[in-house]
Amino acid sequence: MQLMKVDPRALKDNPDNTRQSKSTPQADALLLATIKAVGVIQPPVIFPEAGGNGYVIEAGHRRTRMAIAAGIEEIDVIVVEAANDNGAMRSMVENIAREPLNPVDQWRGIERLVALGWTEEAIAVALALPVRQIRKLRLLANVLPSMLDQMAKGDMPNEQQLRTIAAASSEEQKEVWKAHKPKKGDTAAWWQIANGLSKTRMYARDASFGDDLRVAYGIEWAEDLFGPADEDNRYTTNVEAFLGAQQEWMTSNLPKKGAIVEVNNWGQPELPKKAERIYGKPAKGDCTAMYLDRDGKVQSVHYRMPEARKTEGRSGPAGDASTGADDNTDAVGKTRHEVTQKGQDMIGDFRTDALHEALARAPIEDDMLMALLVMAFAGTNVRVDSGANDTVFGSKRFQRHVARLYSADGRLSFDMDSVRVAARSVLIDVLSCRRGMSNSGVVSRIAGDAIGADGFLPNMGTEDFLLCLSRQALEAAAKSVNLVPRARVRETRAALVDYFATDAAFVLPAALFAPDPKDITDLMKHTDDVAGDDSDGAEGESIGVDGLDPTATGHDDPVADSMSDAASDEEETAFGIAAE
Repeated sequence: MQLMKVDPRALKDNPDNTRQSKSTPQADALLLATIKAVGVIQPPVIFPEAGGNGYVIEAGHRRTRMAIAAGIEEIDVIVVEAANDNGAMRSMVENIAREPLNPVDQWRGIERLVALGWTEEAIAVALALPVRQIRKLRLLANVLPSMLDQMAKGDMPNEQQLRTIAAASSEEQKEVWKAHKPKKGDTAAWWQIANGLSKTRMYARDASFGDDLRVAYGIEWAEDLFGPADEDNRYTTNVEAFLGAQQEWMTSNLPKKGAIVEVNNWGQPELPKKAERIYGKPAKGDCTAMYLDRDGKVQSVHYRMPEARKTEGRSGPAGDASTGADDNTDAVGKTRHEVTQKGQDMIGDFRTDALHEALARAPIEDDMLMALLVMAFAGTNVRVDSGANDTVFGSKRFQRHVARLYSADGRLSFDMDSVRVAARSVLIDVLSCRRGMSNSGVVSRIAGDAIGADGFLPNMGTEDFLLCLSRQALEAAAKSVNLVPRARVRETRAALVDYFATDAAFVLPAALFAPDPKDITDLMKHTDDVAGDDSDGAEGESIGVDGLDPTATGHDDPVADSMSDAASDEEETAFGIAAE
C-alpha cells in the first residue's frame, strides 16, 4: 500500500463496483462544493490494472468524478494490490460500511461475488450476515431485470409484495410486468403486480400425511426463505394434491364414531342435523367430526346426537297393538288444547309487557332486586362464555344458584346472606379476564378494581412469567426493588426469581385491575344511547314508590311511552348481541 498523486482523469472505473445506482444531483452538488472548498479529504483507493499500465478505482468513484468536475489537476490516492476478484468483495464491504447500499445493488453485488467463486457461507462471514439472509438476497436477485431497474429508482414494493414477486418464475413475471408496467416517471402498482403473481400456498407444517402420501400425490416442497427461521417454511402450490392427501389421511385415520364433514361459508364444520356440538371433554358415546379448515389443516370437533325416543312396550298380538295405537291416535286427535299456539304467543307478549312495566314502576326491595338479578342469569335465553373452567354455561349452570333462594317446600324464601352468596357465585361464573371468548372486557377490570382484587393477585416473580417479559420490563422490575440490572437478560431474570422467592411478591404494574381510561371513555359513550330509557325508568319507579297514579295528574305514563317507543331499538340491540 502506498500514497501517490495522480491525474484523476487517468483513473478507470471499476466494472465490478458494487454501487451502481446513481447518486442524487443534490448529493453530487454538495460533494462538488466541498471538494472545491477543501479538496479531496479522503484519498480514493486504486489498484493496478490487470494486463495494462493504468489504474482502476476500487473505492472513491464519486470523489474522483467530482474532483474532475472541480478542475483539480492531481489528487492523492492510495494504491493497493489487485484482488483476485477484481476488488468486488472489498468494494462491497466498503460501501456497506460507508452507507447502506441500495437493495438492488446489494442483490446484484452478491450475485457478482458468487459468479467470482465466493460461496454463500464465505459471503455471510465477510458481510456479518446470516447465510439465510444471503440466500434470501440471492432469491431477490432473480427478480425480472426491468423490475429491478424500477426498484433501483427508489420505487420499492413492501416486503410481502417482494416475497410474492421473487417466488414467481421469470415467465410469469414478464407477463404480469407487461400488463402493469408503469409509464415513464410513474410509480409501479406493486399491489396489482403481486396479486397477479400470488398463489395459494399449503405449508408442510399443516400437513397430517407422511412422505408416502406426499410421493403418491406428487407433492414437492419448496422453501420459503422469508418465513420465520424457527418454523418449518416448506410449502407447495399444488393445492389440489395437498387437499387430496389430507382427505385420504383423514379417511385412513377416522375414529370409530367419526365422520368427515364439509365446512360452511364461515369456515365452520357442518354437523349432522340435530347434532349438539360438545365444547368440553367428550363422553364415551360422543361422535367426532373431522374437516379441513381454510388453511388445509385437519381439524376435529366432537358432537352428540339426540337419543331416539323409546317406543312403549305393548302386550298382546300385533294386530291388537296396532288397533290400540289407532284408538289412542283417535283419542288424541279429538282432544283440543285449551289455548292455541297463537294464544300462547299472545300470553307471552302480555306477560313480558307486564313484567317490564312492573320492573320499571313497582317498588322492589334491595334483597329482592339482587335475587331477581341472580334469577335473570338462569333464564333459558342466557348464554355465558365463562372463565371459571373454559366451558360455555347455559341456564342450567345458573339454576343451582337460584335453588339457594327457595325453601324446602318450594317457596321463594331467602335472607340477605343467602342472596349475597348466590350473587357472589353468579359473578364468579360470569366475570372473567381470560383472553378469548370468555373475556368480559373492561367491566371485569372495573369490578376487580372496585373490590380490591389486586390484593389477591399471585406472585408473578416466577421463572415462567418472567420469561414473558422484555428486557426493558425486567430492568424496570429490578430497579423497583433496588436490584442492579445485569449485562445479560437471563442473569437479570435469575436475580429477580431469587429475590422474589424469599422477599415480597412481585406484581407487574400492567397486570393490575385499574382499567385503561380510554376504555372507560368508550364505555361512557353508551350513556347517550340509553339515557332516555334510564331517565324514564327512574321516573316510573319513583311514581310507583310514591303510589301516585300518573293519569290522575293529567299526564301520560312516561314509562309506557318510552317502552313503546324503544321497543324496536331494544329488539334490534338484543338481536345484534345474540348474533354477535
